[in-house]
Amino acid sequence: MASPLSQFEIKTIVPLEILGYDISFTNSSLAMLVTVLLIILFLSLGLKNSSIIPSKGQSLVELSYEFIADMIGDNIGKEGMKYLSFIFSLFMFILLGNLLGMLPYSFTWTSHIIVTFAISFFIFILVTFIAIAKHGLLKFLGFFAPSGVPKAMLILLVPIEVISYLSRPVSLSVRLFANMMAGHTLLKVIAGFAWTMMLAGGGLLIAHTIPLAILVILMLLELGVAAIQAYVFTILTCIYLNDAIHLH
Repeated sequence: MASPLSQFEIKTIVPLEILGYDISFTNSSLAMLVTVLLIILFLSLGLKNSSIIPSKGQSLVELSYEFIADMIGDNIGKEGMKYLSFIFSLFMFILLGNLLGMLPYSFTWTSHIIVTFAISFFIFILVTFIAIAKHGLLKFLGFFAPSGVPKAMLILLVPIEVISYLSRPVSLSVRLFANMMAGHTLLKVIAGFAWTMMLAGGGLLIAHTIPLAILVILMLLELGVAAIQAYVFTILTCIYLNDAIHLH
């Protein structure tokens, strides 16, 4: 039986090397490309024949849009609406990437730390640039020394605040990667046990029903985790943007 971790193996589809760097098109690249195409398909079909009385597809797109708009309004305020397109695209990309990985023989690209860290690091750089561009470098550096704190405490507090700020892309990426990898590994292990029990059970109905029921419950749970992790990733991005805009 294949290892539960074999599902995360990167496999080259189109080998390509430029200046000594391997930039091959892999199953991870394909999964991300399919995710983008699914987002485009979802939005295109939902808004194809938009009208005052929305269809089911249009209602779903509008609900997704309003969900992200409300998230931005609650966590950033009106100033955050200029980043609506970015936040919406980020949420849909993570969500559909997580859900795509639930399909048989697909690939969960969000289960790779290098991918989630690349996205998190880009968000970190973007947020830092926004903060410096809006407030200036000196005022941005004041973010690490909260007002009202005794000067003697700043010697201890400032390094803690700097480390906390620099660890944002790490914590953001590890949270998504770890949850998706752990969940899919558990599903693979339980599916193997369930298959073994079903084969050993012969014609007993209970030997087939119980393992299958447990597997279905775990799959539903993992679907919930996929949605929650996309939400958590997005709302933390909103919180980081709020810090950059208001320097809280």
